[in-house]
Amino acid sequence: MEKTQSYKSFMRSPKRSIKHSTYFDTYDFLFSKYRNRRITFVEVGVLGGGSLHMWRDFFGETSRIIGIDFNPDAKNLEQDGFEIFIGNQADPQFWKNFKKEVGMIDVVLDDGGHTYEQQIVTMECLLENISDGGLLVIEDTHTSYMNGFGFKSTSFINHSKNLIDMVNNRFSLLEQNAADYRIWSIEFFESLVAFKVNRPFTSCISALVENHSPEGEPSDFRYEATPSISTLYQIAHFFRIFKNLPGAYKTLEKVRDLLSAYHGWINLRKFLSREKKRDRH
Repeated sequence: MEKTQSYKSFMRSPKRSIKHSTYFDTYDFLFSKYRNRRITFVEVGVLGGGSLHMWRDFFGETSRIIGIDFNPDAKNLEQDGFEIFIGNQADPQFWKNFKKEVGMIDVVLDDGGHTYEQQIVTMECLLENISDGGLLVIEDTHTSYMNGFGFKSTSFINHSKNLIDMVNNRFSLLEQNAADYRIWSIEFFESLVAFKVNRPFTSCISALVENHSPEGEPSDFRYEATPSISTLYQIAHFFRIFKNLPGAYKTLEKVRDLLSAYHGWINLRKFLSREKKRDRH
């Protein structure tokens, strides 16, 4: 922690700030490539301004540092050279006005009120204004496991898990209308979630690509570990050649897949049970 650039900037800040010890390595990992560049950085939740000074020191004097807080007293930080917006981060109308005035953003760090409503509304409203190659980071996501921040069913972590499904639904053989094309990738750290935006990458059409023709390709041994499933797999391939047996091949495939899933589930339960016992000793 002490060797990270973000921690050094944190300690050089002339005003008080509060951070968790595990954050600094993550800050350096996520934010180092933006240092000494003309970026627009937005922090939600600024308190007395200590973190704004930290980020200006970390990113450099050429960076545009913007702070957002619900407390109108935060406006005083404009005397230190920061842009300050006063508003409720759970209010979509506030974000609409903010985006119209500020424009595109390179990095957002949400260190605001940490309720699920605040975190989700902030993320959903700001994603479209993140520049390609930019980041939106939600901090203190451990509140998703704590009381007093909203209903656990609608926690920010649960929302993020749903977004993982939506990112993976971009795969060509899955349900495309359930896909999300705003986010290129999602990274989970202890108490932080980072959303990376890269529109050229997410706009790439998902399709199977082959570099050679399939002639002479080795046999598929996916089901060979289980003899009964392997036999069914061979029968299914046998029935594939009979065009006058509608549904025979698909029915055998479904049975094979169910048997395979059940066999895998049994083995996985045994494996996890052994691992759990081993961890206890």
